[in-house]
Amino acid sequence: MTRKSPKNPKTAAQAITIPPTVTLAAAPGQGGQASRRGLIVAASAAIVAAIGSGAYLAFGGRSDAETRPELLSAHAPTLGPATAKVHIVEFLDPACETCAVFYPLVKRIVADNPDKIRLSLRHVPFHRGSEDVVRMLEASRKQDRYWLALEALLASQAQWAINHVVQPTLALQAISGVAIGLDLARLATDMRAPEVDQRMAQDSRDAAALQVTKTPEYFVNGRQMASFGRQQLQSLISDALKRAY
Repeated sequence: MTRKSPKNPKTAAQAITIPPTVTLAAAPGQGGQASRRGLIVAASAAIVAAIGSGAYLAFGGRSDAETRPELLSAHAPTLGPATAKVHIVEFLDPACETCAVFYPLVKRIVADNPDKIRLSLRHVPFHRGSEDVVRMLEASRKQDRYWLALEALLASQAQWAINHVVQPTLALQAISGVAIGLDLARLATDMRAPEVDQRMAQDSRDAAALQVTKTPEYFVNGRQMASFGRQQLQSLISDALKRAY
């Protein structure tokens, strides 16, 4: 089981900006020493505030990363209420083995924290041929069958993603052979709809802007894992929940 990637992702470090020092005038009757003491106290307070602010951003507060437009797509399929204070954005390739393994874990975490977590999925077809499978998923949304189609495809992945190469015809057979109620003729038409092209292109642009090079890739309130793994993801989500609630 490996994460699909053309190269290793890079993690951007957040810089801490120290506000400029404010010069304090000496009170009447006080000499330069008092003024210097005031300067030192003011500068120290500014540095502490800046460090505290940086720590808040780095460890779960609202940050510029959290509100980046690439993470706030209005078109992404979403589980959980918009009022949830913890937002998981997952970049997923339906042909990715690790995505199929991690999906039940993420779904369970969302279910175990009702109304507290929102999950948004974005599609990045890194595997050869997975573009057509992404189109199937996007088209299934028009029939309100997205989550059923996604779970059917992930469960049957070994049947249609062979040696990391996607067989779109077999993928279509996989979702047509289960009782999820898809109109296949309509699905075939909707797969080529302009809005599907637009959503796929937007997901690819946002993934590139965020330097997403492997799937699955997770952002939890704007933060990424320093290293990949089940425990790392659970810890990141747990920390976000503690800070939000």
